[in-house]
Amino acid sequence: MTVAAVVVAGGRGERLGAPKQFLPLGGVPLVMWSVLAFAEHPRVKEVIVVLPEGTEEAPEWLTGRNVSWCAGGATRRESSGAGVGSVFSDASIILIHDAARPFVSAALIDRVIGAAERSHAALPVLPVVDTIKRSEGGRVLETLDREPLGRAQTPQGFEAGLIRRLHADAERHGRNASDDSALAERAGIDVVPVSGEPDNLKITTAADMAFAEWLVDSGRVSAASSLR
Repeated sequence: MTVAAVVVAGGRGERLGAPKQFLPLGGVPLVMWSVLAFAEHPRVKEVIVVLPEGTEEAPEWLTGRNVSWCAGGATRRESSGAGVGSVFSDASIILIHDAARPFVSAALIDRVIGAAERSHAALPVLPVVDTIKRSEGGRVLETLDREPLGRAQTPQGFEAGLIRRLHADAERHGRNASDDSALAERAGIDVVPVSGEPDNLKITTAADMAFAEWLVDSGRVSAASSLR
């Protein structure tokens, strides 16, 4: 099966004060960590990078023999849909990844591809380890069972025709979603979880960025060969 990857890098970086996908991490723009991880993966034949809405020209450093780009939309769902729509028509599996997760590993990509090939839709999940409380009106109402709960990550993988249809339907009806798996869930499609990875963290705040820099400086994370 032919695999394509969409790296969603269309955010405005409101919490960091700048688009985080372009901030330096280990001396290179953060987005390039995940772009190169997919571009160098033996199963991935094409990488589409979704840049912020209104982008007319890609940065000079956004390069690669199998890397291209498109402009995103006003929401994460619209940006993801733009990326999916830019994938070559012969792709069998489409992976969708957030650029804010720079440390995606080849092993995690393998797991998601394998699960998507078997079941049409898959995503990595980490178990919830904290005690979860439900509060309302300034008081705690109950303690939730954390056993069936999980923290979703990316990349999320889908049969190509399926995710194209889901985004086309969302566009037609003006539906939003925080991730692509939610589109499948709403359509009643089974999404298979695979084991996520703690180092596949999402950078949202300045503290997250500082921790990511420490991971790089300490050698705990392994970069794509092009970054070594």
